[in-house]
Amino acid sequence: MMGKKGALKAASLGERGIIDMIRSELASRGAAQPDPPLPHPDDASAMRLPDGRFLVIKTDMFVRRTDAPRGMRHLSMGWKAITMNVSDMAAKGAMPAAAMVALGIPRGYGAGALRLFFRGVSEAARHYGFPILGGDVGEARDLCASVFLVGYAGSLVRRSGAHPGDILAVTGEFGSTGAAYRILLERMAAPAPLRRALCRSVFNPRARLREGVALADSGSLSSSMDSSDGLAFTLHSLAKSSGCGFELTSLPISGHALEFARLHSISAEDLALRGGEEYELAVTVPPERWGDAMEVAAAAGGSLIRIGTAVEGSGVRLTSGGVRELPEDGWEHLR
Repeated sequence: MMGKKGALKAASLGERGIIDMIRSELASRGAAQPDPPLPHPDDASAMRLPDGRFLVIKTDMFVRRTDAPRGMRHLSMGWKAITMNVSDMAAKGAMPAAAMVALGIPRGYGAGALRLFFRGVSEAARHYGFPILGGDVGEARDLCASVFLVGYAGSLVRRSGAHPGDILAVTGEFGSTGAAYRILLERMAAPAPLRRALCRSVFNPRARLREGVALADSGSLSSSMDSSDGLAFTLHSLAKSSGCGFELTSLPISGHALEFARLHSISAEDLALRGGEEYELAVTVPPERWGDAMEVAAAAGGSLIRIGTAVEGSGVRLTSGGVRELPEDGWEHLR
């Protein structure tokens, strides 16, 4: 949208357009990192250390208005603020070492709510195995938390390494969060046990940290990406970065999502592809390493679900029940 004097507004650019604008400005001023180990638009940033390891850095901002659906308590908000950063580290194969948290707080915000928020931050950090070193506090119009996470990796997995013939896989099932948001945002009904199970996926998410680090260390992945912006968007991003396409032979839809879809006569496929907020990993594996990758994921306490294959060309197609092109749907701030 243009202003009165024709000025371009942030909403016209969207989150990704703004990032591109900032990167262009950094490059023109000589402030961008030359030949980074994790190039834009990868999930995190990195630099090589003198001992050969990689220092991996991630920052992501939690804002209550856009990141906390109706019914989410402050303990869960704090947990999510950490998990959303850890998941991007996991996708690159990096183990978090420490975090700092900068808080923006409205002047009239309740002290008890803030204590619960930071209890959630603390419990999540302890769960994933790193300390909170400190941070900053400032005044803001909405509760927000900017988490700065630092970690290390022996080897990195980019978005851009998939090749035709590689196996496409994910670390879990999809659709529960899409159904949960229909309940929380659109007030769609569900029996109490189903409602609790679905909302748990939003209120208590888990990043696939152990699986991501173990798979990266094994050298069995050719590419990897966090799926929290939605499975369809994630697969399109992997395809673009790698210069290939994907053919999906199946979708791993959770049983709870299937039950909710049947209850309301809606598409379970849409819930799985466009729900977002699932902190799973989408990965590609050279076919000769598939057995190794499955063993590594199992040893780390997880699993890999095969959903398709990387192919020549571009785009993402679902081949079950006829060939269909999948649109590049997903979450984008400011849109």
